[in-house]
Amino acid sequence: MADLPWWDPMRFADRLPRLRARARMTAGARRFFGERDFLEVETPALQVSPGFEPHLRGFATALSEPFGGTHSLYLHTSPEFAMKKLLAAGAKRSYQLAHAFRNGERSDLHHPEFTMLEWYRAGEGTDALIEDCIGVVRAAAAAAGEGSLRRGDTICDPFAEWERLSVADAFARDARIDLLNTIGDAQSRDPDPAAIKAEARRIGIAVQENDRFEDVFFRILLARIEPQLGRSRPAVLCDYPLCLSTMAKGSTRDPKLADRFEIYVCGVELANGCAELTDAAEQRRRLDHDVALKERLYGVRVPVDEDFLAALDRGLPDCAGVALGFDRLVMLATGAEKIADVLWAPVAGGD
Repeated sequence: MADLPWWDPMRFADRLPRLRARARMTAGARRFFGERDFLEVETPALQVSPGFEPHLRGFATALSEPFGGTHSLYLHTSPEFAMKKLLAAGAKRSYQLAHAFRNGERSDLHHPEFTMLEWYRAGEGTDALIEDCIGVVRAAAAAAGEGSLRRGDTICDPFAEWERLSVADAFARDARIDLLNTIGDAQSRDPDPAAIKAEARRIGIAVQENDRFEDVFFRILLARIEPQLGRSRPAVLCDYPLCLSTMAKGSTRDPKLADRFEIYVCGVELANGCAELTDAAEQRRRLDHDVALKERLYGVRVPVDEDFLAALDRGLPDCAGVALGFDRLVMLATGAEKIADVLWAPVAGGD
């Protein structure tokens, strides 16, 4: 049946139970946030900047000016900038089921257009967000009619007590690496990679001469850490290196760390959250670094969203935010093999 187009009645009938579960999960997510006094918002997908993560590629489009000429806008990779402007404007609790767009991403776990569930709390920290994540994931599993989440042969019980560990603890446990000892300068956006390269070689992970600290970190994470996370119960991986956290506040526990976490289920990264950086000058420094890095690595220079930085300068309240891959959650709740199996209509060529 895989050779049939997604819209063929036979293939659609096969997918329909998962799509019905998706609809129930969508309604359940809205009910979850509504009961907690969150405001559902809708922000434009077209933005002056797609986002600053150096390795993400956005889609650019040309918008006609009223009196001739054009200027470029981008389909956002996340609604983050617009939702933070709403925080600066006075929105205390907000959420959005947003379509987001990332170029060059198509695999079982990636799709060029996907649904991101993103929410923010003003005056609260990451502990409140983690509790939200627990509630959302459990509500989704219940709405889907399943008591567990699964991917292949791996089954995860979202109603069990969730595991919580630091990135450093995970590296020590699953890769036998003292991560903090490899970072060096706590304030550097590009730590010297020599120490982490040596540790990678020691455990049999290949490194290249031009690899940066970030490259080796994620190679170890993908090979040794992620497959072990969320295997029987969901895992909260917290205290990420600050050098890898562009939008997050530094941790009060260690200057090398950020107040940032990720959620894993069945070895799949499901959500990414943090206490948001509110210092406009520091945020500009980090964004300028990432813009220059992206240009150096890929020959692409994206504009800075000056309106976003102006909102921070005007005053962003202490807040925390998280983005959750809603399609991935539907996959895990229905046992689907890939994201395209839980989309009502995949992007052309993606079924």
